Formats: sequence, C-alpha cells, structure tokens
Amino acid sequence: MKRKAYGRDFGLSVRMVTTMFLLGALYVAFFVILLQILDVGIGIVLLIIGGLAFLQYFTSDKIALAASRAQIVERDQAPELHDMVERLCAMADLPKPRVAVIPTDVPNAFATGRNPKHSVVAVTDGLWRRLDRAEVEGVVAHELSHIANRDVAIMTISSFFAMVAALLMRMGLWGGMFGGGDRDRSGGAPVWLIMFAVSMLTYVISYVLILMISRYREYAADRGSALITGAPENLMSALQKIASDIVHIPQRDLREVQGMNAFFIVPTSVKSSIGELFATHPPLEKRLARLAEIAREMGRPA
Repeated sequence: MKRKAYGRDFGLSVRMVTTMFLLGALYVAFFVILLQILDVGIGIVLLIIGGLAFLQYFTSDKIALAASRAQIVERDQAPELHDMVERLCAMADLPKPRVAVIPTDVPNAFATGRNPKHSVVAVTDGLWRRLDRAEVEGVVAHELSHIANRDVAIMTISSFFAMVAALLMRMGLWGGMFGGGDRDRSGGAPVWLIMFAVSMLTYVISYVLILMISRYREYAADRGSALITGAPENLMSALQKIASDIVHIPQRDLREVQGMNAFFIVPTSVKSSIGELFATHPPLEKRLARLAEIAREMGRPA
C-alpha cells in the first residue's frame, strides 16, 4: 500500500507556503526599488547569479560529495546499506538513489540531488557503527523524504535572489569605496549607499526566511521518515544518539565536516548557543516532541 504523500502536514504546509510567499514578495519589492528608484541595470548581475544557480542546481550532488569526502559505494562494498535503501525506496515509491559512505567517525547523514532520479544518500562510518539498524533506517528514511520533497531544488530557488542581493550589496560597498560619492538624480543620498542599504536589508530578511524554510523542511522530512518506516520511535532514538555522541567527538573531526551542517540530519553544532532564528535545523527538543505526537497518532510507543 502506498504511503501518505511523504508525511505532508497541513499546518506545516501552510507555514512553508506562507514563508515562501513572504520571500517572493520581498524579492519583488527589492527589484521594484532597484529598477524604479535607483535606475540601475541588473541584467549582468542576474546573468552571473543565474549561471551560478544553474551550476549549483545541476552539480549539487557532486559538490556535496566532494565537500564531505563521501565515496559512492556499490552493492558489493556495502550490501546491507544498499538493501536498506532499496527496501525504503520501495516503501516510499521512489527510484533508488546512489549510495555513498563518508569516512568519518562523526555520526551523521545527508541527501542531495536536484530530483529523485539524480540523487545521493550518504551516511558516515560513525553513523553505521554507533546506531542499530532500525535507527539507521529511520535516518535514511528521513534523507529519502528530503529527496522526495525536492528540497535541494526548493532551497536553491529560495536562495537565488538572496545571492543577487549579496552581490549587489558588495557592489554598493565597492562603489562607495572606489566610485566616489555621486548622489542620485534628486540630490538625495548617494546611489551606492541606497543600493547597499536596500541590498543588505533584503539579504538579512531573506536569510532569516530561508532558514525558516530550511527548518520546516526538516520537520517535513522527520514526518516523512515516521510514515515511511511506520516507526517514529526509531528516528527519535537515532536523533538522541547522534546529538549525544557528537558532543564526545574530537573538535578536529567535527571541523572536518562542519561545512556540511546545513545538509546533515543533525548539525555538528547541535549544542551551539545560536538562537533558533538563525539555525538551519529546529531544536532537537521540538523535533522529538513532534515525532512523539506522530507516534501517538499512529498508536506507537514514543
């Protein structure tokens, strides 16, 4: 029997759609200001950023594998892991992604790829050694939910104009440093200063909204894992073990993989004091509470 569409939750979906709408409205306002008030040509900027976004979109799997030092493994190299991925893909009605292993003792996992047909699921050596098989299955199902929900494509599109704003912010700063103090046509503030201020404000607000979307995607993937496996308690146990074990990993090992924190199921900075507003993942306590609620709905032990 085909499972419910990868764990979609109405309330969560409304929040994601609302956040995406606000992000889109912000970008529209950003360009209206640039085009109508500043009268700047942004065709070259859009072309450059579009090229970068296109490259990121179509090479996301290769970039992530290279950054994490993950190695694609064939069935004869990791038969149990391949069997697990195949079984979960059959339950989720997904094509099987490529499978990779990351040579680090840090327990973690990630998925990447622009769509289900061009995707990779990667697990670390530490995850495979430290968790039991049911817990690993919960983690892999979480990553498959990311693939099913096309989260790489969503985050790439969401961050496109934030990259534009960041580039224009630098251009405005450079203009102020090296281009003199030319004022706008009405004799007001210098054009470079207006461009810098508008771009910085757009970037900061969009950054916060993009992080909100990222946190919502994690909640959705947790729910997807619970519904694919039918055992949310396994993912709960896995998240707790990963978070607990990470604090005992040497800092040298954590630094080697910290660039992948936005991709990992649990960031290596899980104990960071940074506020939730600027975090890529929801607090562990909130994730566990939501999974416990799902478990109760399914009549499972939490």
